[in-house]
Amino acid sequence: MSINRLIPNICSDRLAESKQFYTELLDFSLAFESDWYVQVISPRAPHMELGFIRRDHELVPEPFRQLPQGMYLTIVVDEVDTVFTKIRAAGLEILQPPQDEFYGQRRMLLCDPNGLLLDVSSPISK
Repeated sequence: MSINRLIPNICSDRLAESKQFYTELLDFSLAFESDWYVQVISPRAPHMELGFIRRDHELVPEPFRQLPQGMYLTIVVDEVDTVFTKIRAAGLEILQPPQDEFYGQRRMLLCDPNGLLLDVSSPISK
């Protein structure tokens, strides 16, 4: 067996807002859009994909129709401070502004439109 793709699919009540957030603020490209599912990809690495599925859709088993919880998503970018500037200019809440962490990353924390915790990080230059 070999794994060909990994697509985290986030249950959402806010597909349009999710598409806008990830494409405009985190520079993903729109790969697919319907009334029940949106998929975005990284233009520099198209195998990096995220999906957003309407949480009340029939494909989501009823016991799993929850908003995201108990996890967070890390997105590694070239320069976290550039993302911070875009997020701040958009007037979105920032849980933790960029700061250098002991493990060699500079990171900021915020939530996406679905309430999913995002860790946006960059390697610290040495």
